[in-house]
Amino acid sequence: MRKSDNAIIWPVYFDVAKSKSEGRRVPKNMAVISPKILEIKEAADNLGLQNDINPTAGYPKTPWSKMGMLTVEKNEPKEQIILKLAAQLAKIKIQQQAEQQKQLHHHPYKK
Repeated sequence: MRKSDNAIIWPVYFDVAKSKSEGRRVPKNMAVISPKILEIKEAADNLGLQNDINPTAGYPKTPWSKMGMLTVEKNEPKEQIILKLAAQLAKIKIQQQAEQQKQLHHHPYKK
């Protein structure tokens, strides 16, 4: 694959705690709390996007923070891919919260 056939995706693109100048690329209402690279990979997999993960890559603005990056096959503009990933990521985060709630309510020591 040529480099232009790929889009590089960073977790910071989806982080609600980051400003646009810090790297967030989605509207705040589509951003999530502390996005992890594996969650973004899961979102890409759910969308059927060919992807490759580099878990130790550092975002250029904060190279000391090894947040990881995802390289995604680009079959449409990068901004479209980012928005689709953001929607999937939100679903994944909601599922995680539901699982955590379930675990809290079904504690084995509760009577």
